[in-house]
Amino acid sequence: MLTPQQLDNEYNARAAIPDHPEIFARWRTESRAARDELRCEADYYFGPSPAETLDLYPAAATNSPLLVFIHGGYWRSLDKQDFSFLAPAFVRAGVAVAIPNYGLAPATSIAEMVRQMLRALAWLYRRAPELGIDRRRIVVAGHSAGAHLAAMMLAADWPLMADDLPRDMLCGAVCISGLYDLQPVARAPFVQADLKLDEASARFVSPVGYRPGRSIPLITAVGGDESAEFRRQNSLIREAWPHCFRRDLPLPGRHHLAAVEALSDPDHPLFRATLDLLGV
Repeated sequence: MLTPQQLDNEYNARAAIPDHPEIFARWRTESRAARDELRCEADYYFGPSPAETLDLYPAAATNSPLLVFIHGGYWRSLDKQDFSFLAPAFVRAGVAVAIPNYGLAPATSIAEMVRQMLRALAWLYRRAPELGIDRRRIVVAGHSAGAHLAAMMLAADWPLMADDLPRDMLCGAVCISGLYDLQPVARAPFVQADLKLDEASARFVSPVGYRPGRSIPLITAVGGDESAEFRRQNSLIREAWPHCFRRDLPLPGRHHLAAVEALSDPDHPLFRATLDLLGV
């Protein structure tokens, strides 16, 4: 078992990237440019709390596939508009992009964040025709804590949530640098006060403790320069869900933050593999 200091060393990704403030600033600049370039339908409310809003970047054609991207930030920081830079390449390829927000820790529990993302996906499915979306082609993607939430969406039994939701509501998932067993994360001192996870609550919100009922395709990826624990977590979900796992895409030379940038690069295999899931 890793010591508290080792857990911080392994899981505190920002601490290992000294220039992370500059990276976040660049993302914000690129995201503002993306919102200026694209049609952005901002702040649709999909749930009862003020945090439950999403931005939609429609494709030019109607009945387009939809990529739902869930942002990271260790469940306690960042915002949907920090990730608008991911949308242009997909919109140009004929894919609509939705980026939801969720309540952040410590005010919001991870279990409630999962429920909020369930509501976001259900809202998009139900309103797909009026939004110009093909509800048969919805893929969820996420990075870091967002990959954890995306995996929980893949594990969801949608008809238990509502009778009008089909078991095959999603046609795929792309999980980048995700966290799928939260028990070691719960013991990392740098996030303990905010996440407030004990052993039982960490197990309850760990995707590896669930098994999707259908073989919905899952693509995983992790940066080659990420910590051993992030690479181990990436392997865990593949081992837990062999019936879903399709491929793991290596991201050599990329640290934790550079890993998600591969998704916005139309020349990168991760982007092309995501288009394949979307049927483009």
